[in-house]
Amino acid sequence: MSDDRAKALEYHEKPVPGKVSIQPTKPFTTSRELSLAYTPGVAVPVEEIARDPENAYRYTNKGNLVAVITDGSAVLGLGNVGALAGKPVMEGKAVLFKRFANIDVFDIEVTAPSTEAFIETVVNIAPTFGGINLEDIAAPKCFVVEDRLRERLDIPVFHDDQHGTAVIICAGLLNALEIQGKRLPDARMVILGAGAAGIATTRLLLAMGSKRENIILVDSRGVIHMGRTDVNIYKQAYAVDTPTRTLAEAMVGADVFIGVSGPGLVQPEMLSVMADRAIVFALSNPVPEIMPDLANSLRDDIIMATGRSDFPNQVNNSLCFPFVFRGALDARAKRIDQGILIAAVKALAELAKEPVPRDVLDAYELPSLEFGKEYILPKQFDPRLIERITPRIVEAAREQPQ
Repeated sequence: MSDDRAKALEYHEKPVPGKVSIQPTKPFTTSRELSLAYTPGVAVPVEEIARDPENAYRYTNKGNLVAVITDGSAVLGLGNVGALAGKPVMEGKAVLFKRFANIDVFDIEVTAPSTEAFIETVVNIAPTFGGINLEDIAAPKCFVVEDRLRERLDIPVFHDDQHGTAVIICAGLLNALEIQGKRLPDARMVILGAGAAGIATTRLLLAMGSKRENIILVDSRGVIHMGRTDVNIYKQAYAVDTPTRTLAEAMVGADVFIGVSGPGLVQPEMLSVMADRAIVFALSNPVPEIMPDLANSLRDDIIMATGRSDFPNQVNNSLCFPFVFRGALDARAKRIDQGILIAAVKALAELAKEPVPRDVLDAYELPSLEFGKEYILPKQFDPRLIERITPRIVEAAREQPQ
């Protein structure tokens, strides 16, 4: 067993198994407090909630409680490992929610015989929560699940693998384009990977001003073009009329490459034919589509981002989902829509341009950090994230049509 593997297992096992626990928020040391916490005192808020369900936000933790739910069908880069094996990841999400936005989480791993059964399970437990974070659910099932739950529930439903990823990509891309002297509406893009993250990123880019004809989406069988008959309805929605058929062909003259696919899929010759001052987001984890050291040795004019913490410009969902949910919960939003996502994108992009506080530099053992080719996104432990993003989410949520 490798040293890193042993350390990871020890971290999760000791001093107690797992990464989260439940702590009471009220005093509970006397008989009087017992009578308030449970019978007979507990009957009073029960009656108030039965009279008006909105009172659940006053007398229970519903307004600060999110369910992180998976079926284990697409866990990290490990694939369909099953619901129970996905639990360490869901517990990890719970830690991030609490650490970055003080949001409580129940992680819920669901083994269901069908998509419909999974949806019904979530609907049936939803009254407990102020929001639902779907996680690690394979495409195209994830699109069906989210759409159906949004139709049936009156609390925010957010699939982080789709929208969290899309927000971070778009925020980093806005800044990278600015540094490279390019504009979003003009940029020619190749997105490799047409699952949850790829399709959600395409959708958000279009909402922010990209042109459909400038985005080529590529899956494992090649370019998604109008002539393809082997794609689902979610991919077909972003098919383009183009003679381009392969990734190599699509990369010729491209301003932007976004990879949400697999390791080593971008060859050196593909990078060499991209446009001047290109942008390369190779986000496959842990092994990117092309390694930064190789990419930078081939091109000195590119901006490079990965999903890894050991290279500059890490694209990490923890920059998004805790603060989006914090704002949505605070605003009592019923949904997280494109307006909220765009507000998060802009807040993140703007924060990266501000001077970096000393405590953030110390946390990352860096002497300095400033907006530029190797700093296009804020760092995860920047305490300003909640201050900058959450109010923008609250504002966007309050502008939603009722």
